[in-house]
Amino acid sequence: MITASDPIVFPPAVVAAMQAQLPAVAERTVATIVVEVPSYADAFGGEMGQAIRRAVQLALGGFLELASRPGGADPSRPIGPALEGAYALGRGEARSGRAMDALLAAYRVGARVAWRHMSETAVAAGLEVGAVARFAELVFAYIDQLSASSVAGHTDELETTGRARRHHLERLGALLLAGRPPHDLVVAAQRADWPPPRTLTAVVLPEDRARGARALLDPRTLQVSDDAPGLDPAADLAVLLVPDAGERARPTLLRALEGRSAAVGPPRPWVQVAASYERVLRAMRLGMTAPAPAPLDTEQRLADLVLRADPDALADLRAAALAPLTELSPGVQEKLTATLRAWLLHHGRREQIAAALFVHPQTVRYRMGQLRDLYGNRLDDPQTVLALTLALGSRPDPGVAGTVARPAAPRRS
Repeated sequence: MITASDPIVFPPAVVAAMQAQLPAVAERTVATIVVEVPSYADAFGGEMGQAIRRAVQLALGGFLELASRPGGADPSRPIGPALEGAYALGRGEARSGRAMDALLAAYRVGARVAWRHMSETAVAAGLEVGAVARFAELVFAYIDQLSASSVAGHTDELETTGRARRHHLERLGALLLAGRPPHDLVVAAQRADWPPPRTLTAVVLPEDRARGARALLDPRTLQVSDDAPGLDPAADLAVLLVPDAGERARPTLLRALEGRSAAVGPPRPWVQVAASYERVLRAMRLGMTAPAPAPLDTEQRLADLVLRADPDALADLRAAALAPLTELSPGVQEKLTATLRAWLLHHGRREQIAAALFVHPQTVRYRMGQLRDLYGNRLDDPQTVLALTLALGSRPDPGVAGTVARPAAPRRS
């Protein structure tokens, strides 16, 4: 703080002369700042400009009161309002999205301009030349205090608004995952100052890998860690809601998630992202995985998701569709099941079936003869073909709990 040691006591005539010049000095200070600190060119217009001019006059007036007090007075008292004004100015800069560089530059310019004009006025009004040096020291020490107060205001505002905005963003993410009504979501987005995208895509991944992923994704990406419904709290998982990551942008998203053990849902309109999240949860409950390091892309597993939505129903369907094979030995059953599946997938093209099974086309012809003996005309029935396609079209992930069980072992003939 500025101390009262060796104070300057300005004669009343000097004080009166400088006070009379305060409005003019404030105008010159503002005009010079506009020229030398371009980022303030627009800020000084209208009501904001008037407020800043008043703040400049308050700061200069506070300095005059400090410099003219008799010895022994508390020097912190007269500049209290000026420091409060500087603190508020720093907070305003943070709210405007500006860094402190411009404001500190403005202080330096202001100190130079104010010193030049006020010292000229003071000397012309009779201030002794020997006091001018001390006058300069007080001016720049005073500006340092104002600068420090503004820096404190700027820092406090960023911390306060940053915490509040993070809270609002986390709350918005939790509401989105909960599937709240659109009106509630719009209000929450406005409160969080979050511009809604066209779509959101849900991603679930380990929490310790979420920060690295977010650095590669859209800055609007939301993260939910503690309030994500359906996740085991002990699993340390996080949910990312990624804006506009559908269509041609999806490969970029998948590349950003490589090696992060992530599961990715489909893009959905942003107010309906809960459906994307539910898709990911279903895939995880079914134990679906992807070959490392690729993430699990649920868009590539739609058939499995549909077929495995009701494991008991699929097991019953498979048992019914493959009932004609139950009297065969396990070895024959396995060969005919593989042949039947290839026949369905390759639309009966014998050469392609043989290539897929690594057997001779005549072997395929022999096995299909066996199958036609077992199924009869049903292999030409569309409903039977549909049931067999569903029964044999799913390949469950091996060794994962909750996958569809194979039909019971057949009895030997």
